[in-house]
Formats: sequence, structure tokens, C-alpha cells
Amino acid sequence: MRLNADGLRERIAPLFQENFLRFGELGAALSIWQNGEPLLDIRGGFRDTKREQSWTEDTIVLIWSATKGIGSGCLLHTLQENKIKIDRRVSEFWPAFGQGGKMDVTIAQMVSHSAGLCALDENVEVTDYDAVIRALEKQTPLWRPGSAHGYHARTFGFLIDELVRRVAGTSISKYWRTIFAEPLSLDFWIGLPEELNSRCATIYPARARTAPEPKNRLSGSDFYRDLVTPGTLQRRTFTSPYGLNAVSAMNKLENRAREFVSFGGIGSASALAKFYAMLANSGEIDTRKFFASDTLKLMATMISDGLDRVFEIPTAFSAGYMKDGAQAERKLFGPSASAFGHPGAGGSHAFADPENRIGFAYVMNQMKQSVLPNEKSLRLVDAIYGQ
Repeated sequence: MRLNADGLRERIAPLFQENFLRFGELGAALSIWQNGEPLLDIRGGFRDTKREQSWTEDTIVLIWSATKGIGSGCLLHTLQENKIKIDRRVSEFWPAFGQGGKMDVTIAQMVSHSAGLCALDENVEVTDYDAVIRALEKQTPLWRPGSAHGYHARTFGFLIDELVRRVAGTSISKYWRTIFAEPLSLDFWIGLPEELNSRCATIYPARARTAPEPKNRLSGSDFYRDLVTPGTLQRRTFTSPYGLNAVSAMNKLENRAREFVSFGGIGSASALAKFYAMLANSGEIDTRKFFASDTLKLMATMISDGLDRVFEIPTAFSAGYMKDGAQAERKLFGPSASAFGHPGAGGSHAFADPENRIGFAYVMNQMKQSVLPNEKSLRLVDAIYGQ
């Protein structure tokens, strides 16, 4: 399908505005690309609840777990450049990782949330990178690696960051800036420079006593109940490593500056969409080619599919990206089976559709009680495809 910019705006803009009127959006931005070119960039609302600072073209915002898609792209590029296949064992490159029965855990199992390392037995603080890595090295898998999968909400970023450091000799944050962000002028950071804080929207937690949206896939499971129940796998997953569990903590300058690959990325919708547009456009954009076809195939091909031990509903993952699995009740990434991406808590969402060469990103600052994409972004996705 080929999208027409005027027709797209005609369909999408009213829905985008409706998000503010009907769904309580405060500030948001949307970016849609096709064939490596921008088709639609719209924004609205405010960066703050006092409604004193308008959301403008240069506004950036925290996107929570949508950062995982950026981090996964960096890891896969590192593996590509070093000719490393994902069926290799992690311990070949990170020897201490092999402790606790993890000697044979593969990169594929790690990036598809199948390694059984979604929660830590050791009580370590999320801002202490070295302590988290040591805890991951000692951790025994919570299930036999490869036999099941469960969303690694917090540990995922540390796992892939350390692997990139072992192979490339630098952190994902620096790799991102050097390989992708600076060459493509992408206004996106994992570890925000202090001088950019004046452009950053304040992020706000879901309003108290609001139930999950009826159409949210998780609302029909026991996930939200288990998430607040001490001792459950869900609670452990989202609180280990511990710290920074209050949304407001991520508005502090020192925390915006930290390199949290799991949940700390800050940037614009257009930067996020342009990155996914490059992935959707055969790995090429602005006359530069970043990814080989074999690497792009890893992003689009499911590795794990079925009941997620953390979310307690069916989910699916490729090499670092989320996909719509065979049992998905609600499509998150449009109708194409080749599409992949990664959402962020509260409502941010981004994906690539290689079949139609579409890149999509939606970012916002008033969170909803949802870990997976909610109707604010999914209505927009549906409208792209005329659904």
C-alpha cells in the first residue's frame, strides 16, 4: 500500500485531537514515515499540567520501554558488524554470565525474553550498574532457558547493554549516538545531556483510581492484581533491580542522565519514527545503509510465542522486538505479519512495517494504566491501514 500524505492527515488528525478531548491526553506527538520519507508529523497539548509550556516541534519526552527497541537495534548492529550469529552462547563473550546454570544460554534466548532472567534474587539498586551485572551473572534462571518466555521488564536493558560492551567495547548509549543518532540527526538519547532538559516534557503517572482500559489486552488477565502483590513473579519482575519505581523520579535531572536501556530513552516522535522507518526501508535511509537483510530478518521473525509468564497473556518476541503472535487478540503493529516494534508503559508506541515500508511513533506525557499500547495509539495505527 502507498499512503497519501493529505489523505493520511485527513484520517489521522481528527483522531489525534480526539485523544485530548476524550482520552485525557496532556501532550503528545505522532510521526508516520513511508519509504524513508516523512509523511505526517503532528503534535499538540502541553509539556506540563499547569499548561504553561506548549508541546512544540523540539519537545522531547521519556518513552519508557520503547527504549528497548533502540537498544535491540544497537545490539543487532553490533552482532552484524562482528559476524556473530544469535545462536551463539552469551558466555562466549561474557564468561562470568555462565554461572548459575547459564553456560549454554544463547543470545537468541536472551533477546527473546526466554532466558528466565526477568527477576533477580539479589537485592540490588537499579542505578548501580556494576552491582546489577554481578547479580545477573550469579542469577539462576527462573525457568529452563528456551522452554518458556516472560517479559524482562528491567533486566533486559542491562543484559543487552553488557553484551554490547563486551563485544563492541562501548555502552549502548554511546553506540547509539555514534552509529545512528549523530549520522541521522536523531533527537533521541539514552542518558540525556544536562543542557537538553529545558526541552523535555514532564512525565505524569496514570491518574489515581482509574481502571485499565477495557480494550487493553492485560485488563482481562490477573497481571495488574499480581503486579501489586508481594512475592509474585510480576511484582519481582517490575521491581528488580529495585529503585525508581515512582514515575516522578524519572523527572529528576540526574535520572534522565542515566543510561537505562530498559526504560530511560528520551526523544522525539519524529526521531523514533525515522529509526523505525529505516528498519522498514530495507535498513536504508538518507542514502546510508545500516542493516543487512539477514539482520532485518531477525527483527521480523518470531523466536518466542505463546503464554508470557510475566504478562500472563500470549505475547511474541523476535530478536529484541515485540510482535503480534499467533494468539494475539488485538493487533499492536498493524495487519502485516512482518511488522515489529516496542511499546512503552503508559502509551508510547513505535514500530516498523517492512511489508509496507512504514515507520510509526507515538509519544506522550500523561500515562495511562497500561504497559502494552492502549487505544490512544492503536486507533491511529488502525486508521493508517483504513481499519
